[in-house]
Parts: sequence; C-alpha cells; structure tokens
Amino acid sequence: MKKINVLLLGDSIRMFYREAVAKELGEEYRVYSPDENCRFSSYVLNSLRLWLPQYPTPDIIHFNAGLWDTAVLYPEDGCFAKKEEYTENMLKILRELKKSGAALIFATTTPVHDRKQFLNGPVPPAHSNQDITEYNQSVLQAYKNENVRVNDLFSLMYPEKERYLSEDMIHPNEDGVQLLAKAVANAVRACGHVTNDTKQNQNRTAAQSEKTVQ
Repeated sequence: MKKINVLLLGDSIRMFYREAVAKELGEEYRVYSPDENCRFSSYVLNSLRLWLPQYPTPDIIHFNAGLWDTAVLYPEDGCFAKKEEYTENMLKILRELKKSGAALIFATTTPVHDRKQFLNGPVPPAHSNQDITEYNQSVLQAYKNENVRVNDLFSLMYPEKERYLSEDMIHPNEDGVQLLAKAVANAVRACGHVTNDTKQNQNRTAAQSEKTVQ
C-alpha cells in the first residue's frame, strides 16, 4: 500500500509534537513539516510558495497559525495582528492549500496559562485565552461553509491546561505533547486512506466516463 503523505504546518507547538505524531501514525504515513517555526499567519501565507514545493504532494495537510498573531508584544498595541487581518490571512491560506488537492484539517490555537495575560512583554509577550478564543471563533466562522475539518486542540487542552503546559506557560510539557500528538494523529486517520494520486485517477476516470456517456 502506498504511504500517505502528511504535511504539518504550524508554529513551535507543532514543532513540539511533530515527532510524536509521526510515531503515533506509524509506517503507513510519511510526515513532513518545515524545519522552521511557521510563526504568524502572514508569514505562513508568504511562505507556502516556498514550503510546498519542497515536499511530495501532500494527501493530508494539518495546519494552524495563531499564537504569534494573538501575542501582545506592547500593551499599547494589543494583539500582534488584528482579528480581521488574521481571519483574512487564514482564508487566503485555506485558498492556497486547497490547490494542493489534499484533505485539509485546521487546528485551533492552543491555550496558554491564565497568568500569561499579566506579562508586560515584549520578551516573552503576553497572551490572553480570551483573545485566543475570539481568534479561533473568527476563523471557525469564516471556515463554516468550507471543505475543511477542524481539530479543536484548544477545547482539548483548556479544561486541564495547567496539567499540560510547561513552565513557560505556552508550550506543552511531555504530557501535553502526547495529548496533542494523539489528537493530531486521530484527526489525520479520520481523513481515510485515499491518496492524492488516487483521487486524481478517480477524477480522470469520472471525466472519461462522462465523455463516454455524452
């Protein structure tokens, strides 16, 4: 059986769970991701043109951006990206990812420790779970009628976030990594085992059938 190509896109949270996801998925899948931190939504949008050609055609793409966008570097400015800008970027990212033909999974941005909202920045920046929730909901609303699955990592972690977060109040600890990795792997498995090549062959067969009927 041909292996399924899985591309993971996201910030340092993705970098923490990438290897655990590959281990969880096993031999049936090839898991790829950029070596670098994908950072904020505008950086992802700009970098897709550079990242996508580096890897085999993906069958499944699991993607997120948001923690950098909701970071408060300077209290006077609020979140690094305005919610409207972030949502527009995420719609453009979805548009570009659709062109790959892959099954798409949007992961909501993960929560932070409640104490993180009281940091003054800029290093490390402050974050608020209220802001993260609002940004997540904005994208979910924008994606409502789109053909994209949702992996709600925020809701998964939030009830016991203190248990799963490291001392820096934002990155997952080992328990958090395992929690996220299992959730990502389950979301990938839920997409099924149809590869992009198979879908293209099916589309060609269907098109040829239509011509024959005509």
